Parts: sequence; C-alpha cells; structure tokens
Amino acid sequence: MRIAYAQMKVAAGHPDINIKKILRLIDEARTQGADVVIFPELAVSGRMLGETLEQKAFEHDCWNYLMEIAKKSDEEFVIVLTGIEDFEHHVLIAQYGEFIDWEDYLGDLEIELKEDEFYSLGFLSDGAPCDNLDLCIRFNSAPFDFSKKFSSKKIAEGCPIIYIGCVGIQNTGKTIYTFDGASAVFNSRGELVQRAEPFKECLNFIELEKIDKMPAITLPEVSEAEKIYQAINFGVKEFLAQIGMKKVVIGVSGGIDSAVAAAIYVKVLGAENIYLVNMPSRFNSATTKNLSEKLANNLGCKYFVVPIQESVDWTVKQLEGVGLNVSSFVKENIQARDRSARILAAIAASVGGGFTCNANKAESTVGYATLYGDEAGFLSALADLWKFQVYELARYLNDKIYGREVIPQGIIDIVPSAELSTAQNVDEGKGDPIRYPYHDYLFRAFAERNLTPEDILNWYAAGNLEKNIGCASGLVKKYFPTPEDFILDLERWWRQFTGMGVAKRIQSPPILAVTDFPYGSRAESQNGVHFTKNFLELKDKLLNQ
Repeated sequence: MRIAYAQMKVAAGHPDINIKKILRLIDEARTQGADVVIFPELAVSGRMLGETLEQKAFEHDCWNYLMEIAKKSDEEFVIVLTGIEDFEHHVLIAQYGEFIDWEDYLGDLEIELKEDEFYSLGFLSDGAPCDNLDLCIRFNSAPFDFSKKFSSKKIAEGCPIIYIGCVGIQNTGKTIYTFDGASAVFNSRGELVQRAEPFKECLNFIELEKIDKMPAITLPEVSEAEKIYQAINFGVKEFLAQIGMKKVVIGVSGGIDSAVAAAIYVKVLGAENIYLVNMPSRFNSATTKNLSEKLANNLGCKYFVVPIQESVDWTVKQLEGVGLNVSSFVKENIQARDRSARILAAIAASVGGGFTCNANKAESTVGYATLYGDEAGFLSALADLWKFQVYELARYLNDKIYGREVIPQGIIDIVPSAELSTAQNVDEGKGDPIRYPYHDYLFRAFAERNLTPEDILNWYAAGNLEKNIGCASGLVKKYFPTPEDFILDLERWWRQFTGMGVAKRIQSPPILAVTDFPYGSRAESQNGVHFTKNFLELKDKLLNQ
C-alpha cells in the first residue's frame, strides 16, 4: 500500500480556500500512484474557529465541501481526514465515492483496496494503544512549542504509525499560533524513519510494507534559539501576508528588544520596507543613539531621528497650566506615549504600514510598559520570549542568519534601560528595575508554572530557590542581602503580576506564541492581589528571626 500524507497549510474558517488545496493534493497523490492519502486534523475547517464553530451554517458549509472530497475516492483509492459533526472531531474515511464510516479517535477500521486485500487502520488519541494493526494514524493540529519533544514510543508500539500535522498560523483573537507540521513516520519499533520538513507544505509518500525495513533516522540537534527563530520568522511572515501589511515601522531605542525585532522584520519584508525611528528625549544617551544608527546602517533600513523633548515639555506645560501636578513618573509615561501614539502611529500611517510592539515576556508579566505607549502596536512578535531568550536570539541572528554583526555588540552588552529619567542613565550603569536574568526565572515561575509567593518563599527559606526556578546560583544573595530585601522585591512583582499587569495584558497587542504558556491563551481575571495565609506566616517568621 502506497501512502501519501499531506502536510498542508490550513486556513482556519476558510473551507473554500482549503478545499481547493485538498482537491489538488488528492489529484497529485493519485497521479503519483498513492492508494491512500491522509490529511491533517480539521483540514477543511481549521482548528481555531472561535464563535464560527457555533454557526450551523458554517458546519453545513464544511459538510458540503467534504462531500466534494468524498467523490474523489473510488474502490481503489482511500481518503482519510477529520471533520466536525455536532462540534466533535471525527475521523472520516472516503472510499467508493462516499464516506464509508465515521470513527472517533480510538478503535480501528478495515479497508479493502483490491479484491481480498484488506488493511486494518487505527486512529490515535493521546496515550491510546494501537497494537497489532497494519497502520496507526495520529492526526494532530497542536501548535508549535519550541520545548515540545515527541516520541512515538509514548503512543504506539507494535505497528507503524504516521503522525500528520498542518502548517500555517491560526489565532484565538489575542494569541497567534504557528503550526510547524512536524509530520513523521515511525516503524513498529517506535523508530523514526521519515520526517517532513517543519513549517513547509509538502506531500510525502511511503510504502507501508517497507516501513519496518527502512533504517531509523536521527534528527540533528537544533538549538532553542534556532527553533524560536524559525517559528517567529514564519509566524511574522504569515501574519503580515494574512493582514496584507507590507511596510513596518519600528521604534529603535538602542536596546536589545527593538534591535532583535528589526533584524527579524528585515528578513521577512526586506530592508527597503522597514522604517527604524529613534525618538530621543533629554534622557537618551549618545551611546544608545549611536547604537540605534549603527543598527540601521548594518541592516540597510531607512532611519529617522525624531526628538520628542519639545512636545513632552509642551504636554507637561499644558497639564500644569490647568493646575495639575505632573510627577516624574507621569513624565516618564508621557515620553513613552508620545513616541508610540504620536510619532510611530503617524509615520506608520504616512508610509501605509503598521508599527510594532517590542515588549518581551518579562515586561508583559509585570506590566513594565506604558499603556498606549510602548505597549501599543499591531503585533508583539517577542512577547512570548523571556529576556535571556531575546539575547540568545540576537546572537543567533548575528551568527547564523546574517553571518555578521548586524545587531551591534554594544546593544547586547549595554544594561537594559528605558532611559526615561536620570535614574536610568546607561552611561552610569543604571537601568530598568528588573534584574536580569534572576527576574526572568522568577516571573517564569509565576507565568508558566502557576507558582505563588508562598512557593517561592518556602524555597528561599530552604535555600534551594535558585535550583527550583532554574537560575544561576548566587544571584539571590547578590541582589537581596537580607530576607527583608528579598520579600519586598517578591511582593512588589507579585502585586504587579496579579494587579496592573493583568489590566495591561488584556489591552496589549496580539502575541505571537512560541510556548505552551503564552499570555492570551487563557482568560485572566482582574481579581486583585492576594497573599496566602501560609505566605504571611512564613514572612513574619523570617523577618522576626
């Protein structure tokens, strides 16, 4: 039995687009001698449908297209895919020009390709056994996750298995997910024998009877930074094409986040379509201004310098003129909003494009960004990356993608700073209140492991905090000499994470996901800050020792 499996790009909510591709791939599979063609999960409808899934008319539309697909089969050609019936996913087998059976994800089905030539197929869900069959098929439309490890031994032994996924992007409104496909074939011993290239559409073929005779293959080691780059580059490219955006404006500060964003967008759209804008106030150093210009020259982008101090001063003067006291903190936020809401938005409108949000995940976790300022933009491409991952990505871009230093080493070396006040003077080594990389790991414990101050303080008291959150040894003592220092810092960021940070995340731009835990993937409630009884008791004990 010759099998074709189609790792195709699926457009969620557009069965009309998907059907054209499916019919073309069916014809191609038959032309190349396939007996069976397998498509990814929900190839007709897509997976992330939102309220569309509740529309009976949409379900009927998908069903009508499925009827067209069924007609492409006959007694010697089988089509395997999944569809939606009563809002549940089912495996659908088309033969003899019609659907011959519906199956859920468990069990097996016997098909006849030629007279007295029978094959038993099994369909897998997570952890389901699939032994003593001719072939098991696992449909999957799970999004890309750079930390995901897949082993066929976990899902089937005793028969060959084909793992089939889709490529493309789909979204839940707030969060944009990439799909890498990662379709693969495993023999009955659970060894990988064939693998489709990630993030690529392809139609692959394999002979069922030869699977167990094929040599096992070992995939090359791929660094975390490479996986992340592949997903972000692909996701940005697909998203821009989907919304029809061909020009992008990026505010560059001389910092690492905007530099990495610029390098990524240049690879997607070309330097001629990227506008880099430096917007200094009186707090911006010559160091960061020079680094911004050097970045633009290295990338070959259009570069503008638009000072903001005059407009910031005028705004402050207007507010003071009506009797308001404008604090230094408010003046910091005025700068950030002036840059995004006034300059970047105006330039983007002028060139017919959009402007980016360059926030990373650490900043999103604790709301270290100005609402309607640097929190604004049409897409947050780096918002599912911790700061240490942004640095790793910068080095990868220089070394592997560009093969030269496009992101200046000075940007990588300089202390992270918003440069909104004299307290953030980079030439004096002053920067943001977030202490990298320690806070990266602390915030990661909050955001991705659902840990609370009670968990953190227990580990601190036991002396194994760094080990348990994964950061380097010695950082806690370096930054927090006393329990009081440590607890004040912990409470500060927990208040931000569960307080204002939630409000800002709700209003933030769409996020490009690269992990299983992106913001926007689950609903957050604005319930305010809470410290558990056990935390408060341990806090008192430590402070009174």
